Amino acid sequence: MEAQTRHLRTLKPLRFRPLSGAVADVWHVAGDQGGGGFYTAPDPRLVIFLDVTPPLMALKTAAGAVGGPGTRAFFVPAGVPLWSRLGKAQTLSHIDFHFDAAALQARLMAVGVQGLPHKAMFAPDDSALLTLARLAAGEVEAPQRGALVLEGLLQALLGAVIGPPLNAPAHTSGGLPPQHMAALERHMTQTIARSVGVAELAKVVGLSESWFSRVFKQSAGLSPQRWIAECRVAAAKAMMADPQRPLADIAVATGFSDQAHLSRVFRRSVGVPPSQWRRDTQELPLRRIGTNDGGTVQDGV
Repeated sequence: MEAQTRHLRTLKPLRFRPLSGAVADVWHVAGDQGGGGFYTAPDPRLVIFLDVTPPLMALKTAAGAVGGPGTRAFFVPAGVPLWSRLGKAQTLSHIDFHFDAAALQARLMAVGVQGLPHKAMFAPDDSALLTLARLAAGEVEAPQRGALVLEGLLQALLGAVIGPPLNAPAHTSGGLPPQHMAALERHMTQTIARSVGVAELAKVVGLSESWFSRVFKQSAGLSPQRWIAECRVAAAKAMMADPQRPLADIAVATGFSDQAHLSRVFRRSVGVPPSQWRRDTQELPLRRIGTNDGGTVQDGV
């Protein structure tokens, strides 16, 4: 992040806390009239002021977007420069969230936003927004609960600042973007012979395990654990095309602990044991066709 500031000084040490695909930090500063700065970052960021009254501050971007006194929060896309200027000497506090772009896109899709915003967005003063931000800041400065609480507060803040208005058409698909599902499928193909858990899949797309499980089910229609099992069953079916390959060998090659494990999961998914499925798919059904002399011959279909 590039930052050039003037007549600003920190009042407390910076506190930060990592999240899934994001970092949260809390600032307490004092500034003189006319103080401020220029900021640009390679990652998107969300800023919410924590004081009862928003600071007397002018905000603007090169594209002409402005946020004046009364701005409670603002979102700045990656690479968009922002200038700030204090209208009077004052102290102020704010919580900032810096995002990985892919993880942010997944979060926004969950609140009905398609794609990342390309322009700065400014939110006016709002008591609910202040309450959420203060709860989040408290969890950064003095953690009291698990990461899931801070994750939920961040998601609520994104919905409040960037989410669609109430009269916007509802977005019903939710879930993960297509490129994330493609990345997960590639990962399973590459690691099919070993154990893969939900936490590992969540890491592939930069989400927490709990949030990943929620949005994954919206995308795939089944839980991550069940999807992993279905991927293994599909790989086992492909390997069973070789009639000489033992089921015990196929079980190990597709990440099952042994042949009995493969049989249990396969039967739950397909409805029959793998040995029967292999036999049924490899036996060609016969049909009768007529001959010129009224007899019949057997022909494979």
